Amino acid sequence: MIAVDVGGTFTDVVALRDGQIHTAKVSTDYTDVSRAVLDGAAELGVGNSAVFNHASTHGLNAVITRRLPKIGFLATEGHRDILDMGRVWRPDDAILDPGWRRSFGDAARPLVRRYLRRGIRERITADGRILFELDEDQARAELEVLRRCEVAGVAICLINAYINRSHEERLRELVREVLGDVPCSISSEVSPLAKEYTRASTTVIDAAMKLIYSDYTAALEKGLADLGFTGRLNFADCAATLVPSHRAMEQPFRIVFSGPAAGTVASAHFGSLIGEPNLLCADVGGTSCDISVVTGGEAIVNTTFELEHDLVVNALANDVTSIGAGGGSLVSIGQAGEVQVGPGSAGSTPGPACYGRGGTEPTTTDTCLMMGILDPGGFAGGKLSLDLDRATQAFEALPTDFTLAQRVRYAYEMAVHNIAEGVFNVAIAHGIDPRDYSLVAYGAAGPMLLPAAMDAVHCKQVVVPPNPGLFSALGLLSADQTYTANRSAYTILSADVAPRIDALFTEMESQISERLDASTDVTFERSYDGHLFGQSWETPFVPVPGGTIDAAAIDTMIASFHDTYAERSGNRFEFFPVEGVTFRVRAVLDTPKVEYPELRVRGDETLTPVRTATLRFLGDLDAPDDSQEAPVYDRVALQSGDELDGPLIVDEGLSTTHVCAGQHLTVGRYGELVITRK
Repeated sequence: MIAVDVGGTFTDVVALRDGQIHTAKVSTDYTDVSRAVLDGAAELGVGNSAVFNHASTHGLNAVITRRLPKIGFLATEGHRDILDMGRVWRPDDAILDPGWRRSFGDAARPLVRRYLRRGIRERITADGRILFELDEDQARAELEVLRRCEVAGVAICLINAYINRSHEERLRELVREVLGDVPCSISSEVSPLAKEYTRASTTVIDAAMKLIYSDYTAALEKGLADLGFTGRLNFADCAATLVPSHRAMEQPFRIVFSGPAAGTVASAHFGSLIGEPNLLCADVGGTSCDISVVTGGEAIVNTTFELEHDLVVNALANDVTSIGAGGGSLVSIGQAGEVQVGPGSAGSTPGPACYGRGGTEPTTTDTCLMMGILDPGGFAGGKLSLDLDRATQAFEALPTDFTLAQRVRYAYEMAVHNIAEGVFNVAIAHGIDPRDYSLVAYGAAGPMLLPAAMDAVHCKQVVVPPNPGLFSALGLLSADQTYTANRSAYTILSADVAPRIDALFTEMESQISERLDASTDVTFERSYDGHLFGQSWETPFVPVPGGTIDAAAIDTMIASFHDTYAERSGNRFEFFPVEGVTFRVRAVLDTPKVEYPELRVRGDETLTPVRTATLRFLGDLDAPDDSQEAPVYDRVALQSGDELDGPLIVDEGLSTTHVCAGQHLTVGRYGELVITRK
């Protein structure tokens, strides 16, 4: 099995072969993202692999940078500006800012410019009745405008189409008639859910992703075939569950945020192996730090996610918070003369100053090189030598009166603080006590920075899993293959609606079953999002019993809602009727998962360091010699049960772990590094 995680700086590739994990790390090429994937696959040998699991930020980066194809948007007449209005929500830090504008509004960088958004005369009521028939002549005239504007695809979202899809389906036929065979997404297929704006934004993202990923997937399939790959290509969705590539291309909006979610799944799977069900997960890469929570062995899953503030996509997604803190975060001097780190990043091109690729600004990587944490000759598995002189020059060029020692020390402390603050804020936002949680440090820069953040986060311990630099890619070998279907239908739960809800679940399960091989071992999971009658927000993922939905099943659904509501809010209101909003079916297929080899326990042989590193700028900056001597160990030499006291460094091909003074390291049975306070 092979898995690949395409990141903003590096593309990580892992292969599981004969019980051994093999890894490769390749710089991401923005001009041709598939090239790095294929180079990594060629390096590890993809010819005999049964599956190739793929996660990528390719689509996400296209949205963020607005490198999007030209598409048209058709809405019910009078609603063409819904994409500009959004939900009219502001972020907390912009509530009192009169100049604030949403990033995707018409005054900023819209996903679809206003002249490409056309109103169509038609109207369907909330109960599915046709109030005004579709005006086909007027629709053809509007489509003729889009044809002259040479749009590459079309997104359609009409009022109440999730109840009655007839107008959207007919409008799609007219698109074919006027524009030819261009990608066309209709909201009643893409996201047949209530709430018009989120349905519209999801449909627009889907239409754009069809155009972006179609050529990319074709290039990937051809390149893999040229390398001798004959297995199954799977794409990970936003919850890091796997979907065959041809199915993923039917609704590619589901895969736009797949990369960061994979690390959460990898953490949950590895946590189950080492008996740690409660985890704070921090993936510190070159550009960002992606933070998530696993409680009781399960990742927190949301029914929607945001690509940018208020730019919502209706897809099940692992709850991941990203902050601009990573190895490539730029060090700068603020207006008040303070040292700042991030959120800007040097990326892979030109990269940190020490890369010698033209970068002149110092970064967190330059900081750790100056401190002696990083080995200049052993970075990225020896593929890249770091230039200490260039890093020094970058720090000396900062416009400040701080000494060089102060610049480096403060940059290090700010880098650690930014990550610690992000992790702690996520813990508080989810209402958990970090003292009960282990902090999983992965990503190339995670083990280098997170042990120093342990006291600020107040976590129980820090766990560095095997192959931390490619741990998210390993998550794709820990994921299930799933299919999901959902429908919105506002329904007060009572015995008389049981046949209607039973028909809804039967239809969704049949729809999924048609996609599967008859011999496939599959488990169906039902749930619904509901609220107390009169509420405007839903409680998601309320369990639904299997089998026929009858009056007894409805009673169970109501009781389950009140139990779930009380668990999440601390209150019960059983005297209120319960209204179901969105009903959901999830099919989980039996999928092989990565198995981590166990390390042997050390015998009579003595563990010896490979060298000694001199750590600078960590002690008293006013002292003549503030350095620390830290032994450096090769991770492959560590055995289960080894115990060491910091300060020390554990070196491996694609990551460096810094165990600080006052900390204790224990090696676990699978080679995990468990760091605790002495």
